[in-house]
Amino acid sequence: MSIKNKFKEAIHSGQKQYGIWNGIPHSYAAEILAGAGFDWVLIDAEHGPFDINQIIIQLQAMSRYDVTPILRIPGADQVYMKTLMDAGVQSFIVPMIESAEQAQYIVEAVLYPPYGKRGVGTALARAAQWNRVNDYFLKANGEMCVIAQIESVAGVEALDDILKVEGIDVVFLGPADLAASMGLIGQPGHKDVVSAVDSCLKKIEESGKVAGILTSSKTLIKDYSDKGAQMIGVGLDTILLANATKELAEYYKPELKERKSNTQY
Repeated sequence: MSIKNKFKEAIHSGQKQYGIWNGIPHSYAAEILAGAGFDWVLIDAEHGPFDINQIIIQLQAMSRYDVTPILRIPGADQVYMKTLMDAGVQSFIVPMIESAEQAQYIVEAVLYPPYGKRGVGTALARAAQWNRVNDYFLKANGEMCVIAQIESVAGVEALDDILKVEGIDVVFLGPADLAASMGLIGQPGHKDVVSAVDSCLKKIEESGKVAGILTSSKTLIKDYSDKGAQMIGVGLDTILLANATKELAEYYKPELKERKSNTQY
C-alpha cells in the first residue's frame, strides 16, 4: 500500500495546487468536493464542527478520489496531532503561528524520533493500515506536510524567523484574520492588507518555501498566483451553498435582495 503524499510532491516540484474548503461535516459534502476536480480539499476543524470521528469519515469519503485531504486544526497541539496522524492525516494547516518556536513545535509533532516527538502506535493506526504497511516508520516522516498559517501582525513580524525552520513545507497566509489583526476586519482586499500579503509572498518565495493563500476574489487569486502563491484556496462549501441558495430565492422573491450579508474572506 502506498502512503505517498501527492500534494507535497506536487508543491515541491513547483506545481500550483488549487483547493477548496470543507466546512460541512457530512460525507456527502466530502465526496462532492473531492470529486469536483480540485487538487486538495481542506477539512476545517478550526471553524467547522468536526470531531475526530467526523474527520475520519471525511477522510474515508475522499479516499476513492484523486485528491489530497488536508486538515486545519484549532491550534498547535502535539497530542491531538498524534491521534489525527494515526487516523490518516498527512497534511496539516496549523493556524496562528506567530514564532519560530511554534513552527518548530508543529514540525516535531509530525516526525518520529529522533527527528521529532510523534508517538509510536501503528498497531492501532489507520495510517499504517494496522501494521500492514511495510516499513511505515521509514516512510512516514517524508510524507508529512506541515503548513504554518500566518494570519496576524505578530505572525508577519516573525515571518523571517519562521521561514528558517526546517520542516515547514508551506507558509499559508490568511488575509481575513490578518485584516482583523490590522484593525481592518472584514476588509481582506484593503490595500494595506494586500500590501502586507505581497511582502510576505516575496519573502516566502525568496526563502525557497511554498506560499499559500485563501481568497474568494478571482482578481486577487490571479494577482497572488502571479506573485508566487502555489497552494491556492479558491472557495468554501458553506459560502458556495449559502450564496447559490440565496441567489435562487432572490430570483423568485426579489424583496429578499434588500437584506445584506457579509461573505468576504
